[in-house]
Amino acid sequence: MKKTLRLLCLAFAVSALSMSCDSESENKDTAKTGPTENEQAEDEGGGIGLPTGPIDKDLERIKLPEGFRIDFYAEDVENARSMAISETGVLFVGTRSNDRVYAVVDTNKDGKADEVVEVASGLNSPNGVAMHNGDLYVAEISRILKFPNIEQTFRNKPKYEVVYDKYPTETHHGWKYIAFGPDGKLYVPVGAPCNICKEKDPVYASITRLNPDGTGMEVYAEGVRNTVGFDWHPETKNLYFTDNGRDMMGDNLPPDELNRATEKGQHFGYPYCHAGTISDPEFGNKGNCQDFVAPVQNLTPHGAALGMKFYTGKMFPQEYKNRIFIAEHGSWNRSKKSGYRLMQAITDGSGNITSYEPFAEGWLEGEKDWGRPVDVLVMKDGSLLVSDDKNNAIYRITYAK
Repeated sequence: MKKTLRLLCLAFAVSALSMSCDSESENKDTAKTGPTENEQAEDEGGGIGLPTGPIDKDLERIKLPEGFRIDFYAEDVENARSMAISETGVLFVGTRSNDRVYAVVDTNKDGKADEVVEVASGLNSPNGVAMHNGDLYVAEISRILKFPNIEQTFRNKPKYEVVYDKYPTETHHGWKYIAFGPDGKLYVPVGAPCNICKEKDPVYASITRLNPDGTGMEVYAEGVRNTVGFDWHPETKNLYFTDNGRDMMGDNLPPDELNRATEKGQHFGYPYCHAGTISDPEFGNKGNCQDFVAPVQNLTPHGAALGMKFYTGKMFPQEYKNRIFIAEHGSWNRSKKSGYRLMQAITDGSGNITSYEPFAEGWLEGEKDWGRPVDVLVMKDGSLLVSDDKNNAIYRITYAK
């Protein structure tokens, strides 16, 4: 009888231990939010080789600092705009003037894409893309879509779920850049539906955020005319974002902005104040520049600063750690063109900007432009991807001593 009781107790203990382990595993799975793009970039895996052979003749025109090299990662990616990369290295690319989302696949890991796959079509300016827990999120003008388990389905015209469909329908500044923040929420901007105006609905000229399932939408930052690129400082976790200045104030006014949001509810000036000190000629009498958060850096006037990323890789020299790479798409409201290049904002230990200078330029020759950088992304191996919606290309920038 005692032996039977001992066996029963032993069986109960094993069962309890198994249940405890199962419960712990389940809790871990539930809590998992997946790595952000910065965290993915800190993983130096991937095994992608450095480029060999001659540089493409077109790309020989691009001027870079010594030791850096630019190559085509992918060509024929029509209207390539925002980028997001999966944990296994599949690159997803949104479009603005197109209705498609693409997957760019480097099967043999040689640093050049082997195929470009059309994931979805018939969408309404699907500019923004973001990865979260293996799912691909895509931003249309007024909706957020989710393509579940995308790495296993992208070749088979996957179905999507509508996560949220209550954003404004205006197309003026309606295309969106999206990204998941360190808090696990999806950040979604809503541009001003005009050059300069003040709408009653507070969702306009803002950055919003919502839960991955579409619940809890709220305005995080106000007074943001049109941001098409943002990222979080790897250490402080503050949100940094580019913002395009208003038009029709002359060649050199106002500058575009690089802003830093340290908490929810901050106002960054639009439409009352531009670049921290410039009162708007139409709305400036309704707001004082001192009442708003000033930019951490004024950028090229009308340069159309779009995508930006902190550099978190290890391929580039140590001094590049936490620098911000910013794609200047290029001007239209200017007598002489500006932008059409990749810039770098050098930061100090507190995340303040100490200088802003070119990193890659040459897409603008005189007044003729042959390429327009849109977005940037740090790969796991530390190389930098740059999308170009005019040249329909993805570039890869590498460094070798």
